Amino acid sequence: LKICAVFFPPPQKGEVRIKITHTALCHTDSYTLSGQDPEGLFPAILGHEAAGIVESVGEGVTSCKVGDSVIPCYQACCLNIENVQPCKFCVHPKTNLCQAVRQWTGCGIMKADEKTRFRKASDDTPIFHFMGTSTFSEYTVVHEVAVAVVNPKAPREKTCLLGCGVSTGWGAVYNTAKVEKGNTVAVFGLGAVGLAVIEASREVGASRILAIDTNPEKFEVAKKFGATECVNPKDFANEKIQDVIVKMTDGGVDFSFECIGNVDVMRAALECAHKGWGESVIIGVAAGGKEIATRPFQLVTGRVWRGTAFGGDKSRVEGPKLVEKY
Repeated sequence: LKICAVFFPPPQKGEVRIKITHTALCHTDSYTLSGQDPEGLFPAILGHEAAGIVESVGEGVTSCKVGDSVIPCYQACCLNIENVQPCKFCVHPKTNLCQAVRQWTGCGIMKADEKTRFRKASDDTPIFHFMGTSTFSEYTVVHEVAVAVVNPKAPREKTCLLGCGVSTGWGAVYNTAKVEKGNTVAVFGLGAVGLAVIEASREVGASRILAIDTNPEKFEVAKKFGATECVNPKDFANEKIQDVIVKMTDGGVDFSFECIGNVDVMRAALECAHKGWGESVIIGVAAGGKEIATRPFQLVTGRVWRGTAFGGDKSRVEGPKLVEKY
């Protein structure tokens, strides 16, 4: 990891250059830096959870303008842009997996010319984009479909968190699981995503919210966000945590959320869901090559196992609404 001077040329057609004012650190950045990310490309400017101000726009850009307060969105959304035909994923009500620029962002380049916009100032070495955002920089260049314009009155030191963790957690509750008042919830992992799941579950009116983590120092914060009970798996050395939760909840919870990226925990989260109707949502991203496993009978007896990306939020549409809610 190095700090260096980088050259940023003007944005091309359909691109936006943003002055990053605030950026947060997500575990995904660390994961890619570790070399375990199968899509990781180097050298690259990491970072994908940020907020900033539009500095300039390329040809044809209509959905944002210079001076707008924005959130760069690693999960693009091509809805509601003049002269842009939305992809079938964006118009489908059941997904947010926009494909408008995915084939280019996955390769660390821009759509206009299939090249990067970043070059090392000292020797002109090309530097790849990361997740289509690259926010660990004073400036970045992104596709128009990856820019959410938000209320300029909202503090960017807080809206930056909507670029990933908070939106993902809230969306998983509202869009993916559709938790309802009175439901019981178990949340595995008490980082930013897990806390957002807890907070959203509290707002919905969940009757019990179990916060599970091996670090008890996180429990006080979890309770402030809305957890009704905190559980440390290390306190039950001779029992599987899923069995502990099933006992605590008279058969299991209505919804469980895995917010870590550990395949063993993903199994535990599924198996603590109630027989007949319980659902488990995988949010955490596991290392490349990892696989999930459970006994088929867990699914045959009515449990549902599903995943979510960015909480199912259509970023450019839902992000501004979440800011207004704040």
